[in-house]
Order: sequence, then structure tokens, then C-alpha cells
Amino acid sequence: MSPLLQLTDLHTGYGPIEVLHGVSLTVNAGEIVTVLGANGAGKSTLLMTICGVNPTRQGTIHFAGESIANLPAHTIVKRGISQSPEGRRIFPRLTVRENLEMGAFQTGKLDELERMFTFFPILRDRQTQLGGTLSGGEQQMLAIARALMARPKLLLLDEPSLGLAPLIVIKIFDIIREINQAGTAILLVEQNANMALHIAQRGYVLETGRIVLEDTAANLVNNDQVKRSYLGA
Repeated sequence: MSPLLQLTDLHTGYGPIEVLHGVSLTVNAGEIVTVLGANGAGKSTLLMTICGVNPTRQGTIHFAGESIANLPAHTIVKRGISQSPEGRRIFPRLTVRENLEMGAFQTGKLDELERMFTFFPILRDRQTQLGGTLSGGEQQMLAIARALMARPKLLLLDEPSLGLAPLIVIKIFDIIREINQAGTAILLVEQNANMALHIAQRGYVLETGRIVLEDTAANLVNNDQVKRSYLGA
């Protein structure tokens, strides 16, 4: 079987500055794949390029066997890729329910609401509350749920643990695992390497725009370079 997502020799950047230099990676159906890297390595740029926000300068992006490089972002959502971005970027002056409805804008269908409330019961209780009044953990749940409203085959998660208390981080990662077990493949960008590697099947290490290491998550946990750079060992 061909990968669900396949990037080959991907180059992109901003203006005259190239950020990604020939990145190649794959995500198979049903997998959680994590990308580790320091701030500035190009992780968010990678996700933004996959979802059509940043242009592809060179290389290919194939999803479900078809090229999606440089397609408009809304078309890529229709194809089956959604992102929960770094910093959550919820709509603070819309209610929780209205934020979720925005996630279904491309499909026009709201029948995923009940499934979101199953994953995130607190959001059912907060339906009429403004997004900006939620706690950090609740906003992160809302951002993930909003992305899932489009029924993606692949969910891109950018730093879902950022700025959250340790107990909330554990809860978020438990939910990510549940989402994956329900059938959604996940490409996870995360600075909490320990948490990411314990829920992923495979991983890549991105340094200054280049993939320098790829392996199973189990092997990466025991890799000396990963231990020194990302696991504090």
C-alpha cells in the first residue's frame, strides 16, 4: 500500500529565505508519526506547507495517491487534511459551538458534533461560552475538535501541549491516542519528545530544515542523540 501522505524532496520558505531543504517523510493510514525538533527547525513551516498555507517551491506532496502541492488550503481540507495550529487560534469572540461549526464550514455538516462531545465532554458543557474565556487546556481541546469537524483522514497537530499544565498534557495526549484509535492518522509536531514518542509509531528529527534522523518511536526513545537533545538524558 502507498502511504497516506508522502513528501519527497520538499523545499519551501519565506521570501528569499529557504526554511525546508529537501524534506521527505511519510505517514501511513492509521499511524501517529511525530516530528521532533528545536524552535526554528521548520516544524510549523512543514505543517503549513502540507495544508497549503505556504507554497511548495520544489518537491512533491502526495495525499491518498494524488498531488496536493500548492492546492488552495480549503481544497486540501476537502481532500481530508485538517490542522490544529500552534497557539490554538480559536475565535475568542465566538462561542464554543460556533467555533466547532466553523470547523465544519467546508463540509456543511454538523453531525460530527456529538462525536466531538464524546471525545471532549467539557465542550458540551461549554457550548454557549465564548472561546476566549476557556482555560488553556479547554482551548486546546476546542482547537483539536474544530479540526476534527471536517472529518479528516489526516490530522496535523502543532504543539498541542504548549503552555499546558502537566496533568492537562497527559489528558490531551490520551485524547490524541483515542482519536487515532478511532481511525484518524496523525502527524504530530511536539517539543515534548517523551510524550510524543510514547504515543507515536514512528518519528523524524528535523534540524535546520533537514531530516537528520528517522526511525520507529521505540528506537528513537533509546537513541543517544535523541536522549541528549530532546529527552534531557
